[in-house]
Amino acid sequence: MKRFTTFDGIEIAYHEWGEARPGSPPVVLQHGFVADAHTNWVLPGVVAALVADGRRVIAPDARGHGRSEKPHDPARYGEQQMARDLALLLDTVAAEQVDLVGYSMGAIVSLLLASADARVRRLVVGGVGSGVLECGGVDRRAVSNESIIRALSVADPAELNEPVARSFRALADAVGADREALVAQARSVYRGEIALERISAPTLLIVGDADPLALRPEMLAAALPNATLAVVSGDHTGALGDPRFTHELVDFLALEADGAAEHG
Repeated sequence: MKRFTTFDGIEIAYHEWGEARPGSPPVVLQHGFVADAHTNWVLPGVVAALVADGRRVIAPDARGHGRSEKPHDPARYGEQQMARDLALLLDTVAAEQVDLVGYSMGAIVSLLLASADARVRRLVVGGVGSGVLECGGVDRRAVSNESIIRALSVADPAELNEPVARSFRALADAVGADREALVAQARSVYRGEIALERISAPTLLIVGDADPLALRPEMLAAALPNATLAVVSGDHTGALGDPRFTHELVDFLALEADGAAEHG
């Protein structure tokens, strides 16, 4: 694990695996809310599959998550701040190009970066759908920010009766998260437009067929200039465990940049 200090003084931890084969840029993986690089990418086998395919893999723990610093001030959070962290990570590792993968919260971070940074060669986003267009960021219709904040704040999770919010609390407890830091992020989620039309990178959108946070993914795919949609089995967390998720991701990133239209 390595660290760098980002634009506002927060220490960001990141992890590296593998060595790049000639001509292949590193793959950068941005995890989702509550999770960290290990939970989101190592446990489902994504990192191992990419390394086996000859890729160098870099995965940060977002601010407030994993082994990165965890301030409790909501002003220090939001996906737009995390996108700035990600841009500085690319500077830190001297990456002239990257293949970027983001899931859920990490998908919003990745879309924001890809809309503004020409270093993104190929893009994979998962766990998001029409909410990116209709809500400006993660979909807050299936589970509200208020429900998530309550789920992360109550002393006894047995009090919770909203299943999606309860699942975020269960994950937070399982990974030993700093729940006050997560509440700060929940209060600061991105709520604006993303300039999807500026994303030049060929893009793969992967969603679970039972994911309430990735409704109508075809709308998002249509709004991206060069996107392919893949639907796998599972809900918001379960989709990552479908072997096809990793297979689709690895195969897409192995394509030449001009071959995206033939994928899927």
